[in-house]
Amino acid sequence: MAKRIESHQNRIFKWVKSLSLKKNRDKEGVFVAEGLRFISEIPNEWCVKLFIVSEDFAKGQDISTYEKKAETYIVSDELFTLVSDTESPQGILAVCKKQEQPDETIWKKEAPFFILAEELNDPGNLGTVIRTADAAGVDGIFLSKGSVDVYNAKVLRATMGSIFHVPIVQNVLLEDVASKMKENHISLYAAHLRGENFPYELPLDKACSFLIGNEARGLSDKGASLCDCWVKIPMPGQAESLNASMAAGLLMYEVVRQRLK
Repeated sequence: MAKRIESHQNRIFKWVKSLSLKKNRDKEGVFVAEGLRFISEIPNEWCVKLFIVSEDFAKGQDISTYEKKAETYIVSDELFTLVSDTESPQGILAVCKKQEQPDETIWKKEAPFFILAEELNDPGNLGTVIRTADAAGVDGIFLSKGSVDVYNAKVLRATMGSIFHVPIVQNVLLEDVASKMKENHISLYAAHLRGENFPYELPLDKACSFLIGNEARGLSDKGASLCDCWVKIPMPGQAESLNASMAAGLLMYEVVRQRLK
C-alpha cells in the first residue's frame, strides 16, 4: 500500500531531493530515474529502492505494479514539482541502485565490441552515445576520468532508458583498459581527424573497440597513442569535424553493417 508524504521536510522527500547532487548519489550508490517511459525500461531484476508518484499520476494510473516492486510514496502535485528535475514532470520517479561493475565475462564474449570515451563532457552527447550503443549491441562502455557523470539527470534523459541495458564503467584509466584490450586480443581504434584508415577498411566483424575524444579537444596524444590505429570518417564537405555522438554513432553502425553480412 502506498504511503503519503505531506511535507517537503519529510525525511524520505529530503533524501530523494539530495540525490540531485553527484556526491550524494555516489555516497548512496543510487540514482533517480524519472518519467513513465524511462521507468518502463527498468528490468524486473533491477534493484529499485522506492517510487514517488504525484496525486494526479496515482489517480490516472494503476500504481499497484510499483507497490509490488518497492516502497511507493504519493505526494501532492506541488511537492512532486519540487523533487522533479524536469520542466514538465510526468508524475513518477524511481530511486534505483547503480549498475554493478561488469564481471570478467564481459571480455570473453565472441567478438566483443566496446566503446571508450576520453573526457566526454557534454551530458547530451554521452546520453546519445549510450542510447546508440544499446541499439547497436555494444558490449560495454568505458568512460575515462574527467567524463560527465553517467547518472547526471541530463545524461539519463538522453539515454531514454538505455542506461539499464549497457554495462558502463566510469572513471577508468585508459591505459588500464587498453592493456586489457590487448590481453584479450581486442583491436582498439582511435576516432581521429588524422586517421590513416576509413572504418569500412577495418575488420570490424572481429573483436574491436573505438576510442572517442572530447567534444572540443578531440583525443589527447596520450590517448591516441594507446590505439592500434587511427580511423577517420569521410567528410567530403566543408565541416572540419563531427559532433562526438554523431561520430560514435557512425562508427558503431559500421560495425553493425559488417556483422550483418
